[in-house]
Amino acid sequence: MLNLSFGLKLYKSHTCFGICRFEGGVDIQKDELIQLHAFLFQLRTHLENMVENNNPQAFLPYVKLDVHPQQVHKSKDEHKLAVFELSKGIADLLRDDDCSISQRIYDGLEGMCNRFRKQND
Repeated sequence: MLNLSFGLKLYKSHTCFGICRFEGGVDIQKDELIQLHAFLFQLRTHLENMVENNNPQAFLPYVKLDVHPQQVHKSKDEHKLAVFELSKGIADLLRDDDCSISQRIYDGLEGMCNRFRKQND
């Protein structure tokens, strides 16, 4: 199940493979989060090569974080924010000017990034 109603839950079988604890979801382990981070990083690479008019600014907040999937020494919170920023960049890359759903996904991810930053400040 993939629920993008900004509870942002990803389920794999009967266990929660969610980004973090939303709407009563189960917190995932750091290694699972890093695996999700690695997957989104690969997705970003493929999409940048596929999308003709990709926005070079889409992943700037992610790049500024300087947190990569192979950096397992980084904290779980740093990887969470990286996952949010990557997701936001992917939504921005796929955003179509005529598609309000993509815009709502992007706006929701932007809101989650901002709330997460404030929480950790």
